[in-house]
Amino acid sequence: MFLRLPLLLIALFSFTSHAQTIKESYAFAVIGEPKYAINFTHFDYVNPAAPKGGTMTMSAIGTFDNFNRFAMRGNPGARTDALYDTLFTTSDDEPGSYYPLVAEMARYADDYSWVEISLNPQARFHDGSRMKASDVVFTFNKFMTEGVPQFRLYYKGTTAKAVSPLTVRIELGTPGKENMLSLFSLPVMPEAFWRDHKLNEPLPRPPLSSGPYKISAWRMGQYITYTRVKDYWAADLPVNRGRWNLDTIRYDYYLDDNVAFEAFKAGAFDLRTETSAKNWATRYIGKNFTNGHIVKESFANDSTQDTRWMAFNIQRPIFSDRRVREAITYAFDFEWMNKALFYNAYSRVNSYFINTEYAARDYPKADELTLLAPMKKDLPPEVFTSIYQPPVTKGDGYDRQNLLKAGELLDAAGWTIKDRQRVNVKTGKPLRFELLLPSGGNDQWVMPFKHNLARLGITMDIRQVDNSQATSRLRSRDYDMMPRVSRASPWPSSDLQIAWGSDYIDSSYNAPGVKSPVIDALINKIILAQGDKEKLIPLGRALDRVLTWNYYMLPMWYMASDRVAWWDKFSHPAQRPLYSMGFDTWWYDVNKAAGLPAERR
Repeated sequence: MFLRLPLLLIALFSFTSHAQTIKESYAFAVIGEPKYAINFTHFDYVNPAAPKGGTMTMSAIGTFDNFNRFAMRGNPGARTDALYDTLFTTSDDEPGSYYPLVAEMARYADDYSWVEISLNPQARFHDGSRMKASDVVFTFNKFMTEGVPQFRLYYKGTTAKAVSPLTVRIELGTPGKENMLSLFSLPVMPEAFWRDHKLNEPLPRPPLSSGPYKISAWRMGQYITYTRVKDYWAADLPVNRGRWNLDTIRYDYYLDDNVAFEAFKAGAFDLRTETSAKNWATRYIGKNFTNGHIVKESFANDSTQDTRWMAFNIQRPIFSDRRVREAITYAFDFEWMNKALFYNAYSRVNSYFINTEYAARDYPKADELTLLAPMKKDLPPEVFTSIYQPPVTKGDGYDRQNLLKAGELLDAAGWTIKDRQRVNVKTGKPLRFELLLPSGGNDQWVMPFKHNLARLGITMDIRQVDNSQATSRLRSRDYDMMPRVSRASPWPSSDLQIAWGSDYIDSSYNAPGVKSPVIDALINKIILAQGDKEKLIPLGRALDRVLTWNYYMLPMWYMASDRVAWWDKFSHPAQRPLYSMGFDTWWYDVNKAAGLPAERR
């Protein structure tokens, strides 16, 4: 306190033309105000009286080889991202909120150039040692020196230091509200353990951690068991009350999702989320469903959704031409696939901000045109004149008109038909590429897509690899085309620079390999406008138009509902959070379990 007083006086009585105002708060929101007041007792979507106990067994597809979520190689185990408590945590019924966890409160400059974070003196690691400001500083510096390149780029120029045993001061290299708030989700890692381990290298054994669960048993590549920490220091904090109710959570690994499904029906694990509409409609049958031992439930989800796309690697010469990418998009018959394969369960993706007001679902307005006009020469003309909509078919499996349009685009791009195959008019090389698929996923759509491409004279080879190899090839961008998930975003955030920015060209998140001054300029404006909804709406819509009309990725689909099946021995609150499935609020129900066969309780 005595050290901070002179700094405070200097800030308040500076001889500069602008006096810096210092603020403080216990909770924060990116846009607007936090939902929960300072005296709240628990989140609205939990049952604060939920009983503790019981076991839930889950499944994971593939394998794992280490316990470090932040390693630059390898395949970390399920749930290892939740081993550590973070400075602040979020609620699942509002976007962009931050509530105290390891931190108690924060003081900050009104221009977001610095922040001082006070830690909860009760915060402990699992060995009983206290979390200190020095651990926070160590963690930050560890990420800056050994973390992913995205972190180092994002926080370039930012420094952290301990000004007291329980106070951290962070000076931001690039001042900004979102830049400050994004650091609030920093995990606090114990210096005593990690000083002797590399953050970018795999860990063969579980690290010292701090969250509500710790790893109690495992067999590498086969299973991980998490046990609830009975003396967890943060169990009674408002952000945790009613959560983390299960004594044990186990993840069993399966190499194939079909095998996993059969194991679920037989009772090998307890809960399954289903992404395949066909499976949901046709395979969730049998005596255990009929007699109510397994519950099926579909939850409507109107929040912004993860969406599925296929990324073109535009750094490959074959996909550098926008016309080629657009032509291939015409060969993807969503309407037929949705009807024939997916029981009309999916909706077509037409925006990177689906289910938000930032999606460009109308003709560009004056404020968008003002933003885009200086970039006109570098943009497709459709950005200014049209509403983006993926090609639509009749759903009969053969839409000749779309294929004719695709053919015209390919002809214009210099790919002509010779002996029923598309060849380059200059080189004579065939139009041939490889689709890289992670194993164990839903790939029913692949063969119809390949068939339509063949009608255009295009050869698509299919390569299926395990998850570890798929991750490795993604990181090195060693692929022509591969399916990707665009994560839900309630608003255009600074994370966009990681997904699309030129500075992050070597980031695995920038799957198409986009390097565009236009996109960089829009993202920079978005970063400066964080917290200002009025400015973010035209910026988000303008960026959406640029991304979609450039055909960097082929739009596939999204699912507006969540499908979950579970053995009937769990209960959950009546209110479901808007932005998650809320599994952390479920509890083992002994009364329901009593109705199951003894071996399934």
